[in-house]
Amino acid sequence: MAFTFGSVTGKLLRHGALIAVMILAGCAGTPDDETAGWDAQKLYSEAKSRMNGGSYDQAIKLLEKLEARYPYGRYAQQAQLDIAYAYYKSGEPELAILAANRFIKLHPNHSDVDYAYYLKGLANFNEDIGILGDVIIRDAVQRDPRASFEAFNAFRELVERFPSSKYVADSRARMQYLVNTLAAHEIQVARYYFKRGAHVATVNRCQSVIAQYPNAPSHEEALFLLVASYDKLGLDTLRDDAERVLRQNFPNSKYFSKGTTEWWKHWN
Repeated sequence: MAFTFGSVTGKLLRHGALIAVMILAGCAGTPDDETAGWDAQKLYSEAKSRMNGGSYDQAIKLLEKLEARYPYGRYAQQAQLDIAYAYYKSGEPELAILAANRFIKLHPNHSDVDYAYYLKGLANFNEDIGILGDVIIRDAVQRDPRASFEAFNAFRELVERFPSSKYVADSRARMQYLVNTLAAHEIQVARYYFKRGAHVATVNRCQSVIAQYPNAPSHEEALFLLVASYDKLGLDTLRDDAERVLRQNFPNSKYFSKGTTEWWKHWN
């Protein structure tokens, strides 16, 4: 999820409540501000109504006013969490992450802090992809993997710290998807190295996939590339060991379809 520093800076300036509480000059409201006399409950109720109607920008403004005017109490805390959600739903993942991190820092023992971690994961996770299997993963590996790492870490922290959270099941499913995506990305790099004759680099990438991403579908190709790379390097014993592991774990592998003694050479 690549973005420029300038674009984020502009958003932060536009939505300054993520960094600090609104300056006092704006807290009381102007004479033309219809919310000037609203209490915390009224502000929160109206903000929720806007969110329920999909007007997330309006909801964010009301929640920011709530926090600025009534910085203490449960409504202010809930406003901070809802701001993160509203940014996420309005397609502002960077701001959603900042808001979620702020909530976690200010309220580490809050009963809903697990949801803040969940939002962090979602904001880094491209929901448009969905958990749809290998075909979609092949598209996902084209993107910068940093967001996938961040999403995985957020979901993992949720699962480890809050094992009874209602968000654990979905987080685990997304973590497995991300593992498969990250493994596929590493294989894509390994394939690039192999085609250019960088066989030591190919071996290192494939070994990393096998060690770091257990049960990922990319293990099959990782083992195949190990066999082919070891053969190119003249490391016959390592080549034969890798082939044995490949045959044991993937007896119906597509890489055996050539049916020759030196089957891997036909895939180079």
